[in-house]
Amino acid sequence: GAIAFFLGCVKIAPAQVNARNHRTLVVHASPLPKGRGFSPLTWMILDGCKEIPICLLNAEEGVDTGAVVYRDSLRYEGHELIGELRAVLGLATIDLCRRFLAEPLPPAGEPQTGEPSYYERRRPADSALDPGKTLEEQFNLLRVVDNEKYPAFFDLQGHRYIVSIRKETDTEND
Repeated sequence: GAIAFFLGCVKIAPAQVNARNHRTLVVHASPLPKGRGFSPLTWMILDGCKEIPICLLNAEEGVDTGAVVYRDSLRYEGHELIGELRAVLGLATIDLCRRFLAEPLPPAGEPQTGEPSYYERRRPADSALDPGKTLEEQFNLLRVVDNEKYPAFFDLQGHRYIVSIRKETDTEND
């Protein structure tokens, strides 16, 4: 094809797949080269970030190593749960892709400069709450858990307890 967008991928496409397209692009939510790897939005929310950089970059063999075509940022207020976080990221992803497609001659991108860092893949154990800490201290963790796929939990007195979170909406108060 002419242009392929790989969005939300958890594996690197083989070079022969990328070679099938004139341009293969990826959207990644980090200030590349910092934050290459998995779940950058989640890791940055856990670090307390409210402004999240987002990049459109060329897909290359190395993890998130391609030239950056566009940089933008997302702003969160600090109360959004995972569904809301992902919705804002999704809209920004679409905007970056549309911007690229609207260009008569899309830019090739700028090589990444600086020391890279990498985020690890998140595991179910990363959703563990500490029963000795307050909810406020652990709120960012609660914001990024998925109640179905990787729910928050804590262990206490030899038992594991699952905690789910949802935001009450105004319509539920009526």
